[in-house]
Amino acid sequence: MSEEKQLKKFTTAQFLNFCLGFFGLQFAWQMRIILSGPVTEGLGASPFLYGLIWLAGPFTGMVVQPLVGAMSDKTKSPWGRRRPYLLGGALIASIALWIFPNSSSVATWLHNLTGLNLPPLTALLIAAIMIWVIDACINIAQGPYRALIPDVVPTEQHSLANSYISLSIGLGSVIAAATAPFLAYVFNYKMPIPAQFVMAALAFTLGMLWTCLTIKEKSTAKSDVAENAEVEQVEEVQNTSFLQALKDFFALSPEVSKICWMQFFTWIGTMCMMIFFTQYSVHTIFGVPDLTEVSAEVAKSFEATTLDGTNFSSVCFAIFNLVCFLVAIPIGILAARFGNKKVHIISMLSMVVAYLGMALSHNMYVVAAMMGLAGIGWASICALPFAMLSQYIKPGTEGSVMGIFNIFIAGPQVFVCTLVAWLISKCSFMQDGLTNYHWEYTFYIGALSLILASIVANRVKSVDSAHS
Repeated sequence: MSEEKQLKKFTTAQFLNFCLGFFGLQFAWQMRIILSGPVTEGLGASPFLYGLIWLAGPFTGMVVQPLVGAMSDKTKSPWGRRRPYLLGGALIASIALWIFPNSSSVATWLHNLTGLNLPPLTALLIAAIMIWVIDACINIAQGPYRALIPDVVPTEQHSLANSYISLSIGLGSVIAAATAPFLAYVFNYKMPIPAQFVMAALAFTLGMLWTCLTIKEKSTAKSDVAENAEVEQVEEVQNTSFLQALKDFFALSPEVSKICWMQFFTWIGTMCMMIFFTQYSVHTIFGVPDLTEVSAEVAKSFEATTLDGTNFSSVCFAIFNLVCFLVAIPIGILAARFGNKKVHIISMLSMVVAYLGMALSHNMYVVAAMMGLAGIGWASICALPFAMLSQYIKPGTEGSVMGIFNIFIAGPQVFVCTLVAWLISKCSFMQDGLTNYHWEYTFYIGALSLILASIVANRVKSVDSAHS
């Protein structure tokens, strides 16, 4: 009897156990998105340096996930193929999450330990290394986590398993973003940034530990000869499929190129907000000047306002992710009725309106409402481009084609981390005798990119053209 036939259907309790680790992973990732800016700026990172540090995400996503995914396929251990990577990634990331906001203290400790005169930006270098470690470890856990579904969940429940993961992503993002503001507004407790990273580390480690202990994965320590032969055969087919998909990707259909360009401009627009929103909240909405080159006394005087701006950013991200969570299913229903293309274009244009609203108005309530509106576009971006592409994928090449498609997600992030960050660093102005930057310009660039994405999307002749 095959392993697939031995798999028993998951109960609701088992699905909750299964997705708790991803809840912790998303909790940590959301905290890294919101708080990495204030930490690195406090250590001397200019807007351009901050963008370069953000390169960790796309580079580790393009390199680490495919590599670790392939390694986990071949891993043999008493704990299974995937769980060593899930728990190992969570533990190492949690250590980095603790070190990251304490990079200055670590630099001081190294100075006292070695007696060396370390360069002034040593603490920033440590923080940058920790960001790369966090992103790499999140990718180490994320790839095998997705691959764990076919290992332990029956085929007929795969869609349900992915739905539970989507649920955990939404809840993890909302709770991570809302916890500190909730404590501040309800209990008047302003949670320090290092404490928030400790909270993220605990959520990641404990959530992943719970999943690894409660989800039983088949041991691969003593695989028999027949199983090894079967695995080698599958790997050979997968490698052939990937090479063929790489060669024929753009030959699948003329529409595939359009979908890729649509995705490219879409993710430029998306990451313009994701990467810079906290800096926009702190410096543009709350008026905190650039603190990278001011004295310690001046920086200290803005500490409370900076934390208020960071908490406001967290509230906005909570609203953004909550709206995404609430409209995800309705968007799918509307797409089934009116077509993926039409619904996706309208959703992206709603995000354009939100970006322009945030660029033109710095009122806190307006900005919070605009972030909610942007959540509609985010819900569509997370689903409909993949649905549009899937109509042209040849059976048996799904994984490799989606891997190639990921280039048009990671590539735009490199553009935003470098060119957009450089542009902002060149757009400074004086505020009460101190330097500040036009962080709102990122929303103009993002809006323009999403308009271009909508124009390209309108040219796609989708299979659901009856609706288009």
